[in-house]
Amino acid sequence: MVTLQTADNALKSFYLEAVSDTLNRKVNPFFAKVQQSTSDVLGKDVRKLVRYGVHGGVGAGSETGDLPKAGGNNYVQFVAPLKNLYGTIEISDKAIRASAGSEGAFVNLLNDEMEGLVKDATFQFGRMLFGPEKKTQYYFEEIENNVLTLSSVKNLFAGMTVYVLNESFQTFEAVGARRIKAVNRADSTITLEGTDVLSLMGEEVSGYIVIAKDYDNELTGLESIFGSGDLYGIKREDYDFMQPIVKTNVGAIDENVIQKVIDELDEISGSNVNFIICSWGVRRALVNYYKEKGMIMQTMEMEGGFKTLSFNGIPVVTDRFCPKGTMYLLNTDDFKLCQLCDWQWLESDDGKILKQVPGKPVYTATLVKYAELICERPAGQAKLTGITEA
Repeated sequence: MVTLQTADNALKSFYLEAVSDTLNRKVNPFFAKVQQSTSDVLGKDVRKLVRYGVHGGVGAGSETGDLPKAGGNNYVQFVAPLKNLYGTIEISDKAIRASAGSEGAFVNLLNDEMEGLVKDATFQFGRMLFGPEKKTQYYFEEIENNVLTLSSVKNLFAGMTVYVLNESFQTFEAVGARRIKAVNRADSTITLEGTDVLSLMGEEVSGYIVIAKDYDNELTGLESIFGSGDLYGIKREDYDFMQPIVKTNVGAIDENVIQKVIDELDEISGSNVNFIICSWGVRRALVNYYKEKGMIMQTMEMEGGFKTLSFNGIPVVTDRFCPKGTMYLLNTDDFKLCQLCDWQWLESDDGKILKQVPGKPVYTATLVKYAELICERPAGQAKLTGITEA
């Protein structure tokens, strides 16, 4: 007979390994290439000692002259707090009891819950890798009851939980967390569930929608690497190795545009670009360029079962979260996911995974991982924007 203990055992012995493998290797091709390590985690922080510049102790001299004097390696310490990543499933007591007499029905129940968790986690972590999520991406200045007209509805879907912020990026606590009921992509509107939002906002009728209330607690993604301000507790302007290459208003994309940036990265920082990410429109433009030249872009197999196009042996991958008209040229060897541990279930004092929600006939189980994405050499990365899409 199926019991809560049976469910606990299944989550521990079977589902944990399968879900961990999926979230570690199949979120997207870029994440599959990033090394995961616990070596630089100290307490609640990542403390990564990074070497930059040259040693200075190599040179040529006369037979009787002084030997080169070693200047020693140059180091700087990156410090960043570990981010708390969670994934929660919820199973009603009624559903458990209904499947108690059938192992097949119970397996289907757990499979359905875990598939939903993996699908949502894949979306959210894929989004974080390109973060930080721009607060201004979902700006609204028109609202009627629960219908908000946004500047963009890209990557918003029914069922997602969002928060409403005012112009000063402060949360309307009276509104609280709201799930999206519907998305209308034709007129860039979303409809939120629950009571009338506008009536809870007072006199304000404009602001922002954010996917996560604590958006500042998400992984340090690619846009942070190419952004401004301090990074990993270091002032960018103090070190040239903290400055990535950014080319704007690129226009038409071709082989020479990409190769020039690759060569520049090699010349300045010795970086070996081994991964390219772009938007769908940029990939179409690149494919069209090769077609016009009477050539066909080659394809290649990647880790995690991904198949993609190849630019002179470098994988060219599209991603739904990559901004329009944008291409990233990266060296994945410079990236590391520093983690306290791999995915684990939160357990209560008695070792149980499934726990009843106080006052409700439902049980929840939560996966957790404490990690942060670190780029050891920002100067070894490049970003092209303003590319004409096809």
